[in-house]
Amino acid sequence: MKAGAKGTGGAGSKGKGGAKVTKKFIINASQPASDKIFDVAAFEKFLHDKIKVDNRVGNLGDTVQISQQGEGKIEVVAHTQFSGRYLKYLTKKFLKKQQLRDWLRVVSTSQGVYELRFFNVVNDEADDDDE
Repeated sequence: MKAGAKGTGGAGSKGKGGAKVTKKFIINASQPASDKIFDVAAFEKFLHDKIKVDNRVGNLGDTVQISQQGEGKIEVVAHTQFSGRYLKYLTKKFLKKQQLRDWLRVVSTSQGVYELRFFNVVNDEADDDDE
């Protein structure tokens, strides 16, 4: 048993050419974008600038395509090994940079689909009276 052939099913001899994987992710920011607090174009540029391919920033080439789909949706198509958690991490990083992290959260609605939602804030007047 080879140490480097972990989970390849015996296809370790093909190398990188045999591992053609296409993954499609959608980030739905239509709710905050319609309220004019989230700039989708700036987020798309942020992803272009920050996504790493082969441990290098700005190395997207043809392996990763980022495009805007309709009102407030961004689609990321990766033709290489790519993690949805990495996309969620970058989204949270952008929200922190724009100081929106206190109001928005990133929720996975289905596999490969992430949605930006507002936190559910319940205003209890009884809490204010206790202080």
